[in-house]
Amino acid sequence: MKRLTYLLSIFIVLFGCSNPSDGTPENGSGNGGSQDDPNGVLLVFPEESSLCNEGTEPTPTQSTVFFEWEPNDNAQSYTLTVENLATGAISQFDTEDFIFPVTIERAQAFRWSVNYEAQGETKESEVWNFYNAGPGVQTYPPFPAEIIAPTMAQSLPATSSVVLQWNGSDVDEDITGFDLYFGTENPPAIMVTDILVNQSTVSVTAGTIYYWSIVTRDAAGNSSESGVYQFVVLD
Repeated sequence: MKRLTYLLSIFIVLFGCSNPSDGTPENGSGNGGSQDDPNGVLLVFPEESSLCNEGTEPTPTQSTVFFEWEPNDNAQSYTLTVENLATGAISQFDTEDFIFPVTIERAQAFRWSVNYEAQGETKESEVWNFYNAGPGVQTYPPFPAEIIAPTMAQSLPATSSVVLQWNGSDVDEDITGFDLYFGTENPPAIMVTDILVNQSTVSVTAGTIYYWSIVTRDAAGNSSESGVYQFVVLD
């Protein structure tokens, strides 16, 4: 197994999806270290909010990306989850290794994470976004905004206002603003355009269900949608 892991690592360095880092994981002590992180494994590559270059065996529509994370001594096996953010298609893979190849579409955004089971509990990693580069693509849309609060279907105590919070990211780093859709109808109507910060305060009424979403825009005219979230303000 050590020899196989070593050969896989060399293969990734020579032919894999381009990694702009120096090869040293930023979030841990290295692949040889013991790890007991309460939040699960630490992701390594593809990096968060990054542009992943062609990968191996590229075709006009697909390439193979080698997903990598730091091994955890508490894990007997891992489950890798890869989601295509354009189509919503989710693929899961079970593996005992910490480097795993997946063939995915080019010029599309993806979300990935890793988890494992330990003592009856599921240990989850962070969730990272990246774009798999495509031929001839000069700019990439922003990643769908990450909704921070309120979370999906959250129940809030009676109040007259709620602070909506989200995070936006873009591999081109050219986000120009956010559009907020908010209301009691699903889908919600647009409420505010060209917000330059990652939050907005809205007025609410007790005993009401609200729906909201965020559209992220960039300087090239690209946009992405977060999807509709909902929360309820209790009486």
